[in-house]
Amino acid sequence: MLDCLVFDIETVPDVDLGRRLFSLDGLGDEEIAQAMFHRQVEKSGSDFLPLHQHRVVAIAIALRNRSGFRVWSLGEEGSDEKEIITRFFDGIERFTPTIVSWNGGGFDLPVLHYRSLLHGVSAPRYWETGDDDQGFRWNNYQSRFHWRHTDLMDVISGYQPRGRAPLQDIAVMLGFPGKLGMSGEQVWPCFVDGGIAKIRRYCETDALNTYLVYLQFEMIRGRIDGAQLAKEHTLLEKELADSGHPHLHEFLSAWKTNGTHP
Repeated sequence: MLDCLVFDIETVPDVDLGRRLFSLDGLGDEEIAQAMFHRQVEKSGSDFLPLHQHRVVAIAIALRNRSGFRVWSLGEEGSDEKEIITRFFDGIERFTPTIVSWNGGGFDLPVLHYRSLLHGVSAPRYWETGDDDQGFRWNNYQSRFHWRHTDLMDVISGYQPRGRAPLQDIAVMLGFPGKLGMSGEQVWPCFVDGGIAKIRRYCETDALNTYLVYLQFEMIRGRIDGAQLAKEHTLLEKELADSGHPHLHEFLSAWKTNGTHP
């Protein structure tokens, strides 16, 4: 049986940091964000902000364990950043799961590290590398080449920058739903418009796409066979169908339409 915790985060500009870094007192949040984007374009040609300038607004989890499968967003729509980050690391502290991501080593986890520093979120189990638990010496969350955190983008690309691909492209290649009506660059405008619920739903579908890619990866690794893969797909279908959430029903419908569901 699989046992994993797939995760994805969504972020917006940390306008409080931008206000202090660039002496932008007196400007509103949207003006500060635009100034941050503009400065980054001038510096690098891209408006993608440095990782320490991101603020986490959503963390989605797709969990497969002995109890079955579940997908959800941590905290409530009104939860602050510290609460949702604390919940994420508390899960690792309690259960020591295998965590799975797409580009988590290059984005999600470094952002969570910076924000944990800011909020003082303690996570001894996550940071363990074998000093207190010898079992972590050769398999911990920090090593790029260990399995306790499996960054699918990094592993499948053979750790080669030229081989990296967006989750959207790989999901579509495999016949999975991919992004449904939203993308990462739309998160900030959506957040400004009060769309945190929509952002959380989008984050959950990204976690689902990642989970489906992970199942395929586990099959080519030989950890599950075709029959087991079909059983995992059937379990996921049932959970999505029974969820009562329209965005999960939409995901399931798109998956079936693409013709890759057994």
